[in-house]
Amino acid sequence: MLNYRNGINKGLYKIMSKMGISTVASYRCSQLFEAVGLHDNVVKRCFDGVDNRINGADFSDFEQDLFNLSKRAWLTRYPLDAGGLLKYTHQGEYHAYNPDVVQALQKAVNSGDYADYQHYSQLVQQRPITTLRDLLALNDTTPIAIEDVEAESELFKRFDTAAMSIGALSKEAHEALAQAMNTLGGFSNSGEGGEDPARYNTNKVSRIKQIASGRFGVTPSYLMSADVLQIKVAQGAKPGEGGQLPGDKVTPYIAQLRYAVPGVTLISPPPHHDIYSIEDLAQLIFDLKQINPRALISVKLVSEPGVGTIATGVAKAYADLITIAGYDGGTGASPLTSVKYAGSPWELGLVEAQQALVANNLRHKVRLQVDGGLKTGVDIIKAAILGAESFGFGTGPMVALGCKYLRICHLNNCAMGVATQDETLRRQHFHGLPERVINYFRFIAQETRELMAQLGVRKITDLIGRTDLLSCLEGITSKQQKLSLTGLLETASSPTGKALYCQEHNDTYDKGELNQRIVAQTITGVEQKISQTHYFSIRNTDRSVGATLSGLIAKTYGESGLSATPIKLHFTGTAGQSFGVWNAQGVELTLVGDANDYVGKGMAGGRIVISPPVGSAFKAHQTTIMGNTCLYGATGGKLYASGLAGERFAVRNSGAIAVIEGVGDNGCEYMTGGIVCILGKTGINFGAGMTGGFAYLLDEDTTLSQRINNASIELLPVANYAILAEHLRGMIAEHVRLTGSQQGERLLSQWEYWSQHFKLVKPKSSDVHALLGHPRRSVAELRVQAQ
Repeated sequence: MLNYRNGINKGLYKIMSKMGISTVASYRCSQLFEAVGLHDNVVKRCFDGVDNRINGADFSDFEQDLFNLSKRAWLTRYPLDAGGLLKYTHQGEYHAYNPDVVQALQKAVNSGDYADYQHYSQLVQQRPITTLRDLLALNDTTPIAIEDVEAESELFKRFDTAAMSIGALSKEAHEALAQAMNTLGGFSNSGEGGEDPARYNTNKVSRIKQIASGRFGVTPSYLMSADVLQIKVAQGAKPGEGGQLPGDKVTPYIAQLRYAVPGVTLISPPPHHDIYSIEDLAQLIFDLKQINPRALISVKLVSEPGVGTIATGVAKAYADLITIAGYDGGTGASPLTSVKYAGSPWELGLVEAQQALVANNLRHKVRLQVDGGLKTGVDIIKAAILGAESFGFGTGPMVALGCKYLRICHLNNCAMGVATQDETLRRQHFHGLPERVINYFRFIAQETRELMAQLGVRKITDLIGRTDLLSCLEGITSKQQKLSLTGLLETASSPTGKALYCQEHNDTYDKGELNQRIVAQTITGVEQKISQTHYFSIRNTDRSVGATLSGLIAKTYGESGLSATPIKLHFTGTAGQSFGVWNAQGVELTLVGDANDYVGKGMAGGRIVISPPVGSAFKAHQTTIMGNTCLYGATGGKLYASGLAGERFAVRNSGAIAVIEGVGDNGCEYMTGGIVCILGKTGINFGAGMTGGFAYLLDEDTTLSQRINNASIELLPVANYAILAEHLRGMIAEHVRLTGSQQGERLLSQWEYWSQHFKLVKPKSSDVHALLGHPRRSVAELRVQAQ
C-alpha cells in the first residue's frame, strides 16, 4: 500500500506541476481533461462540464468493450499478450511507424525512385483508421494540368523539420537536417538545446531557433542567426512539460552548448518563468522583435480545448506565426507517463484556431502551421484545407536519416547513431545523408502537387478553407461509425472579407523608439570599434532597452562582442520591462532609478548597474529596485543592483555574476552556472533544481536553512574557506564601487563579523574546492588566486 500511495502522490505532483496548480483543493473538480469521441449522453452523465468537441461512443460500446475484455481474461489456453502499446508487436496495437512503413520509406529515400515512395504512401493511406483525418476523404473535382500547380520550390518554403535539439539528436543528424532544409529552401528547427556558433552563416545553420522554458544556449548571437524565432509554449506529444535530456546524453560538447554541467540530466521548467499571462507573452515577443527585427516570431501551441482563444491572444500579442502541435508528434526522450493520454489530435486544434482567428479578423495577419504525425502529401492537403499554410515534420525526416524506431532514444543507445551522443555508435552506424531527407521532401512535394492538380487547385493557399473538398467516411468499427466530424468541416468566413491565410505583417504598435535612438548614436562606434559613452532619460514605457544594440553587436562580432571597446549607456528614470535583455558583450548599462521585470534576461556579457538616486530617503537594501524574473536564462555578464529583486531571480542562470541586496521566493531555480551574491534576506525555495554555479547568501537571522530547497543543494559556512571569503569580499567591494551601496559598505566595515554570517550554497554534486575554477571568474577571484 505504501508503494501504491507513493505512486499516486507522484502522479498527482506531476499533473499539478504541469498544469500550474499549487494545492489539492484547486485540483479537485478542476476537470483538467478532455473527452475525445464520447457521446454527449455519456459526457453529461459521467463528465458533466468537460469539453467534448466530437460526438462518439456510447454506453453500448463500453459494454461491448467489457465483454471482449472478459473473454480475453478467461482464456486458459494462451497467456495474455503484451499488446504493443509502447513498442510494435506483431498483431498487437497498430503503430503508424511500423517496420513495413519504416523500411518502405528508407528504401524510397535511398533509391530516389518516386515509385518506391508511392509504395510507402500507399502503406500509410491503407492503414487501419488511426487518426481523425483518416475518416476524411478527398472529393472528386475537375482536375487541372500539373504544370499549372505552383512549383515544388514554393512548397519547400512551407516545410519545416520540427524542433529536435542537438543533444536529443546526434551532432551529425542535427546538421544533416539543417543542410537538407537549407538546400531545399525550407526551414530546420534547432530545438531547445542551443546551436554551435560554428554553424552560423553556413549551410548547417538552423533557420528556426527555438526559445523554450529552459533557455538553453539562448544568446544574442544565437537569436541573430535565425530567420524565425519560435517560442515553445507547449509540445504536442507532452503538453505541460518542458524538454528532458538524460544525463548520459549531456556530454561535454552538449553541456558547452547548453551552458550546463556534463552528465547532469537537464529538464526545462514546466512554465516559461517570464510568461504568466498573455501580456507577458506579448512582452517576450516584443523582446525578440527588438533584438532581431528581421526575424518572424512564432509561438508553438498544443492542440487542446480553448486553443482558438489562445491563438487569438497570441495574434493580438503580435506574433507572426502560430504552430498547432498534435498529440501524435514524436518525442525521443520522455517517460511513458508524459506521452500516453496527453494532448489532442491536431485536426481539432487547427480547426478551432482557424475559425477563431478568422472570426476575430486576425487570420490574415498570422501564418498558421501544423505539426504532428505528418507523413505524406495527403496529410499536407488535408491540413491545408483545415487551415494550415505551413507544415512541420519530425519523425519522417529522422526515419529518412536511418532511424529504425526502436524507442530507445532516451538510453543514448540509438543503433543507427541518430539519437545518441555515443561517439562509437555515431562513427560506425550513422549513415544518414542530407540527400535522403531532400528526397523525402521532394517526394512529398511531388505527391502534393499531383493531388492539387486532381483537385483543380493551383496554390496551397487556395486550399485553405475549402472544406467542400473533404467528406466524412463512415468508418469500420461501431465507435468509428458514431464519430461526428461535421464540426471539422464548417467553413470559416471573415466578417470583413479578409483572406483566410496570412497576407499582412503583424507589426507591433511600439516601435522601440529609445532603442532606435541608441542605435543611431552608437552605430559608428560599433562599426569602427570605438568606445563611446551616451546619456539618456528613460521611462517605464521604454521596454527592452539595449536589445537592438546588443543584436547589432552580436550579428557583427558574434559572442566576443565589443569587450575591448565597450559602449557605455547611462540612464536616469524608471526603466520598463526587460531592461538589458540579452545584453551583449561590450554593452555597459548604468541606470540611476529603478526597473520593472526581466532585467538582464538572457544577458550574455557586458554589465548592468542599477542604483537609487543619490540622497534618496529610503534605505536601498530594504527597497525593491527591480521586478521579477531578472537574469532569467543569463549565460554571462555581470549585474549589480543596490536594492531588492523580486521573485524568481536568476532562474536558469547559466553563467552570469550578480550582486543584489535581497531576493524574493524561488531564486536561482534550475541554475547551471554563474555566481549570485545576496546581501540581504532570501525568500523561500531558493536553489530548487540547482545543478551548477554557486551563491553567497547573507544569513543574518540564522534562518536560511529553512528557506532553501535542499533536495539538490547544501549550505556551507563561507568563513571556513578563506579563498571564498576573500572572493566574496572582492565582489562586495566591486558592488560598492559601482553602486555606492550603503549595505555593502556596512558589511565591509565589519568584515570579520559579517563574514561569519554568509553561507555558500552549491550543488551537492560539486566540489567546494573546485568552485573558483569555473571559467567565468571575477577580477577579485583572479587576484586571490594570484596571491
